[in-house]
Amino acid sequence: MSEKTEAQKRAQKLYMEKFIRLEIRTTPGRRDVIKAHADARGESVNGFINRAIDETMQRDGQETQPPVSLHMGVNPDAGGKLNQGV
Repeated sequence: MSEKTEAQKRAQKLYMEKFIRLEIRTTPGRRDVIKAHADARGESVNGFINRAIDETMQRDGQETQPPVSLHMGVNPDAGGKLNQGV
């Protein structure tokens, strides 16, 4: 795989500045179970955790701001299909 160009590095840096990093503590065994669950559904662990948070907050009557899935180009109103032009 080739090294990233300076433009690619700048673009990635700008993209990553839109986010903050959260850490959770779990056992290695639980991490493996979470990863297997996400993999089985074609999701990253990060995507699965964010979806679980959104769904739980919606179930609890708390509006999410906006669902992370929208940032990822997925429209939950379209049954999880990718947005066109994102």
